[in-house]
Amino acid sequence: MSKLFFLLSGEHPTLPASELRAILEAEGYRFRVLETLTQLLRLDAPLDAVQPIAGRAALTRICGLELLYCNSSLQEIMRGVRSIPLEDYVEPGETFVVRIRRVRGSARSLSRTMLERKIGEVILEEVNGLRVDLFHPEKTFFGVLTDEKFVFGLKLAEIQPKPFVNRMPHKKPFFHPAAMPPKLARCMVNLARPRRGDLILDPFCGTAGILIEAGLIGCRVLGFDVKRHMAAGGLRNLLYYGVKPEGMLVADARKPPILRADRIVTDPPYGRSASTLGLTTREIVWRMLSWVGDVLPEGGMVCLASPKTLGIGELGVAAGLEHVESHFVYVHGSLTREIAVFRCG
Repeated sequence: MSKLFFLLSGEHPTLPASELRAILEAEGYRFRVLETLTQLLRLDAPLDAVQPIAGRAALTRICGLELLYCNSSLQEIMRGVRSIPLEDYVEPGETFVVRIRRVRGSARSLSRTMLERKIGEVILEEVNGLRVDLFHPEKTFFGVLTDEKFVFGLKLAEIQPKPFVNRMPHKKPFFHPAAMPPKLARCMVNLARPRRGDLILDPFCGTAGILIEAGLIGCRVLGFDVKRHMAAGGLRNLLYYGVKPEGMLVADARKPPILRADRIVTDPPYGRSASTLGLTTREIVWRMLSWVGDVLPEGGMVCLASPKTLGIGELGVAAGLEHVESHFVYVHGSLTREIAVFRCG
């Protein structure tokens, strides 16, 4: 086990840390949460756990090996840096850089550029033959100032947002205004805790945003939609991103033409731009929840988005599911989404 730290996205207060923990659970890693700080999670976990997080997470930014944790005073930081056996982490002849990130105004009295310079000077003093490379370093030492604490270590991975930007709804071949942003769709898939090769079902697949994100992390995917043009458009989007589904069916989610799936991740229709075929969103969701226990195995997970006013957590419990967690995502003045996760007993 190693001490690891993860700089999280500031887009939501609870989803990033929950997504990260869900990935570790899905991949079967044992871990222990050391501390949850603003936009930062500290863990005891195997070093190789970083790889699946870097490959799957939507709301994690930096993964690092923790070498120092202290209060955010210059004296403590510099004393702590000098105590690190730096020769264990960087070799003579390598290039390096020091980068510091400040979260939400923490430790304003400390200059980030000053810290980068001073820590860099210590590293140059302690290990002979190193060179600073600001643009293409072989090693990056990374520090985070948050909640008046300082976490410092070696950067192991960085998750770039550009691929998600390239999959925004308006950039897909088939567009619908109710489509979910790809980062939230990926996060929902991860909250359902699938493993590579698991079959993910979306019974309200629409433009297939959720299925695209599931397919890109190695899951098998299956979707259906009650409207033929939506199922056809969703298939077009899937193939555009290189995801070949097990099937895309024209079917009513109230009467699923499927016997078995490993996980269900879905965003049922609601709002002015969505079609509910004359039914309320509550009726649609309740009818879906009534059959998920017959389709999923024991311990199978469901991740479902719905308006906060629907009270999906209580509905799921009434349908016989275990309510694992809920998160609330503000969309606009009249809509806050509840992202709820359930487990089949």
